[in-house]
Amino acid sequence: MNIVRLLLKQADQRPDKAALVFKDQEVSFKQLRDRVLALSGVLNNLGLSQGDKIALYLPNNLECVYSLLAGFSLGVVVVPMDFMLTEEEIINFLNHSQAKLLIISPKPGMDISYIREKCSCVKDLIVLDQFENILGNRIYDIGDISIDEDDLAAIFYTSGSTGHPKGVMLNYRNLDNPVKSIDYFLKIDYSDIFLCGGVPFSHLGGLVYLLLMLNFSTTVILMERFKPQEFLQNIEKHKVTIFCIVPAMYIAILSLKNQKEFDLSSLKYAVVFGAPSSPELLKKFNMLCPKAALSNGWGMTETSAPNSLSDPKSGKIESIGKFSPFSEVQIVDSQGVALKFNQTGELLIRGEAVMKGYYNEPELTEQVLDKQGWFRTGDMACCDEQGYFYIVGRKKDMIKVAGEIVFPAEIEEKLMNYPGIKEAAVVGIFDKLRGEVPKAFLVTEEGCDLDLTNLKEFLRKNIAHFKMPHYIELVKELPKNRLGKIDKVQLKKLISN
Repeated sequence: MNIVRLLLKQADQRPDKAALVFKDQEVSFKQLRDRVLALSGVLNNLGLSQGDKIALYLPNNLECVYSLLAGFSLGVVVVPMDFMLTEEEIINFLNHSQAKLLIISPKPGMDISYIREKCSCVKDLIVLDQFENILGNRIYDIGDISIDEDDLAAIFYTSGSTGHPKGVMLNYRNLDNPVKSIDYFLKIDYSDIFLCGGVPFSHLGGLVYLLLMLNFSTTVILMERFKPQEFLQNIEKHKVTIFCIVPAMYIAILSLKNQKEFDLSSLKYAVVFGAPSSPELLKKFNMLCPKAALSNGWGMTETSAPNSLSDPKSGKIESIGKFSPFSEVQIVDSQGVALKFNQTGELLIRGEAVMKGYYNEPELTEQVLDKQGWFRTGDMACCDEQGYFYIVGRKKDMIKVAGEIVFPAEIEEKLMNYPGIKEAAVVGIFDKLRGEVPKAFLVTEEGCDLDLTNLKEFLRKNIAHFKMPHYIELVKELPKNRLGKIDKVQLKKLISN
C-alpha cells in the first residue's frame, strides 16, 4: 500500500469531499493532503529518512491523523503509542523502538525534559501546540518516494507496557489486508460514512478507518474517546453507515436509558470484534438498529485484522463467520495435528496478513511463528461442517479443574443470560484439591439486587458441575484495556493481592 499515492489520488478526484469530521470541524481531501504534505516536509527537514522510527503520543485528533499519514508518506516507521501510557511506559517504548522523533501532546504534570533525558535515541521532539506554527501554509512536494511492500510500516505495541515490550511489526503489504478483507465482506462504497468511535490510533483498529478512507474516499467521523451517548448522536447527525466496536462498547450503549431515542436508520453494518461475544447481547443490540446487518468478526494486530466476519443471513450470530480468501487457517491439537469439524483446538493462520514478527524479539517471534509461516493465535476455536468458525476462548485463559478443561467464555455467556447482570468475567484461581477452580466477577445493572442463590441454581441447570464458579464476587466495574476489553491479567492481580 502506497499511502501518499492514495492521498494524492483522492485529493485530485474528490478535493472538496469531507475526509474527516472531528468536533464539527470538516477536513476535505484537499485539505488533508496539504496538511499531511506540509508535515512530511517538516519531518524531511529534520533529516528523517526511510526506515527511521517516529513515535506518536497523541490522542485521537486531527494532528494524530496528519502525523500517521505523513510518516507513511515518507516511508518512515510509525510507532503509535497509547495515550493512556505513563512517563515510564513512554520511556520504555521509546528506548525499545529506538525512535528518533517523538510527536507528543503532554498531559498535565508530564515532564518532557525527563523523557528526553532517559531516551538518548530521541533526537527531535514536536509538541502538539507547536503544530500550527510549524506547518503554517507551506506546501511540500514529496516527490515519488519508492516504498517496497515488504518495508516496515509500523510497530504496534500490544502488551508489555510496564514489563517486556511486544511490538508487532507490520509492513505495507500487511496494511492491505484490512482494506481487502473489509471490502470483501461488506462491499465498501465511496458514499459510506464510518464512525471511529474512540478506537485509538495506537491500535490497528483505529488506523483501519484511515486506510479505508484513503482507498475508497469514504468519510470518517472521528471521536477522541468513546462516549456511548455521543456515539449514538454522531450516527444520527452524520448519517453513519458503518461502525466497528468491541463488546464493552455495545454493553455501554445498551446501558443508556435513552438508547431508543436515536435515529439509527442510516446504518448498513454494525460490526463487533473481540469474540467471544454474548449472542443474547448481540441480539439485543441488533434491536437498536434492526435495518443494519450485524456481524461478528475476528482478527489480531499480529494478523492485520480483520480476518473473518460472520454473514448476518446465516443466522449464526455466535460465529465469527468464515475467513477471507486472503488467509489460510487450520485448527490443531496440542501436538500440532489438524482437527476435524466440531473439534476444539488452537487456531493457526498464515498468509500475507501475518506480521513480520515482534520487533527486536526473535525468541518471542519463534514461539508463535513457525518455519512454514503458521502463526499460533492462542485462540481456541472450532469449525462446523458449513465452514463457520467459533472462538471458544483464549488458550492462556483455560482453567483445568481436576483434569477437566474449562473455558471461561462459556461460563461468562451463561452469566450474561441471567437477568440483572451487566458484565461478567471468569478466571481460574488456585485450589488445593482440584488444582484450579473458576471465580466469577460480576457487575450488575443499576438498581439490581442480585440473588446469588437463584443465580447458582440457574447455573447448575445450564453448565456442568465442574464448570460452576466456586466463588462469585460483585464489583462496581471490571478492569479494561484501552479498547474496552476486560483485562484478566489485572483481575488475577487483584486476586493475588
